[in-house]
Amino acid sequence: MQLQVNHHSRTNMTHHTERANFGSKLGIILATAGSAVGLGNVWRFPYMTGQNGGAAFILIYLGCVLLLGIPCMLSEFIIGRRGAANTSRVYSKVVLAADTERNATTSRWRLLLPKFIGLLGITTGFLITSYYAVVSGWCLQYIYASAAGQLKGDANYVTTYFTEFSTSPLRPIFWTVAILFITYFVICRGVRGGIERASKLLMPTLFILLVIIVVASCMLPGAKEGIEFLLKPDFSRLNSGVFLGALGQSFYSLSIGMGCLATYASYYSRQTNLLSSAVQISFVDSFIAILAGLMIFPAAFSVGVSPDSGASLVFITLPNVFNQAFSSMPVVGYVVALFFYALLSLAALTSLISLHEVSTAFFHEEFRLTRNRAALVVTVLCCIIGAFCSLSLGAVEGISLFGRSLFDVFDFITGQIFLPVGGFLTCLFLGWFVPKKLIRDEFTNGGTIWKNSPLFTIFLFLIRFICPVAIAAIFLDQLGVFGA
Repeated sequence: MQLQVNHHSRTNMTHHTERANFGSKLGIILATAGSAVGLGNVWRFPYMTGQNGGAAFILIYLGCVLLLGIPCMLSEFIIGRRGAANTSRVYSKVVLAADTERNATTSRWRLLLPKFIGLLGITTGFLITSYYAVVSGWCLQYIYASAAGQLKGDANYVTTYFTEFSTSPLRPIFWTVAILFITYFVICRGVRGGIERASKLLMPTLFILLVIIVVASCMLPGAKEGIEFLLKPDFSRLNSGVFLGALGQSFYSLSIGMGCLATYASYYSRQTNLLSSAVQISFVDSFIAILAGLMIFPAAFSVGVSPDSGASLVFITLPNVFNQAFSSMPVVGYVVALFFYALLSLAALTSLISLHEVSTAFFHEEFRLTRNRAALVVTVLCCIIGAFCSLSLGAVEGISLFGRSLFDVFDFITGQIFLPVGGFLTCLFLGWFVPKKLIRDEFTNGGTIWKNSPLFTIFLFLIRFICPVAIAAIFLDQLGVFGA
């Protein structure tokens, strides 16, 4: 069976006028960087760095961002802007556009892969929104706890506090619902009035708070050792696991495969320089991740805390670090802790906004709901699923699958299966399925930029050969194929 498509000129960009656009280049950079900058930078990057030897891991991570992250991000930008639709539809629209240029009809089987990739992105973004909101809610609770002085005490007290809070039946759900509705009110105000305006406020605030805490941390006695750990490479720690860990972190940190980048790119104007935007956003993302390391490790080394404390670093280890490091200056310690968890909450919120928008755009366009109603549907559904994820962490027995809590199941499925599979298929789709002429048109903005540059050839080579192999390596490693 053949699908008939409407023919139009390649240079006809009227489809962009039917959708909202970001209003400025700064808005594009801050909004998209905000989607990438989140708990992956401020929470996951430092403990991954600590577990993999410090500066050597960072150098490999930066190489992975350059060779894998930027090409994959640019791929999603090209698909998103060209298709100018929500993630579930955008891949199919790119196929239709390509076939229109060839004056060809589109068979249904040619749309199966694009539709699958699009729906996978929507599903991934929706599930991540649901359980990510739980951790984001913890950040709000810790702002309150810091302000109320509830985190003062020894290491055992701080550990008990987190355990009792995270397994409580009501308090984590309250904060989960709270941050989802904060996100809802931003999303309801639209692309320019909500997402762009919020990003212009939240991202500079996040950066200022980060710099304040970095300065306070680096001024502690003994902080020099932590700075050296972060900036002086120890290549003796390198092994295949470190390389694959760096690949996986670059993927996670840049929000590749979640639907966020393609969704935001669908709001880009025809004049947006996609390559420059991808480079700038990746730089901001990596710079903030390294600043997060400068915030955490000098303080940790100052009080003798191991840098490889793992995922507990933020909610268990750091309150203890703040208590010890600023024991002689309790007021300063109080302010630093309060600022830190405010920073963490802002980072979580910027990512949550982008994740929420993926599903909101889907409901808005596919079910023809108003934007506000679509956002409300997503918010309510995420509140329900998020509540079950929270309860599965210990408040209620029996909420589990395959011997894991519901929270851990969603984290595993999205992070270790859906994200790498989605990224892998996107590379294959753009590199081998989409005509080279169409890709070049988006890369060069219709031949107005990068016209005689070798960058397009390099990009196409990376996306066809290097990126799929690297992503496949991440995927197989996460499944344990390469051993312990």
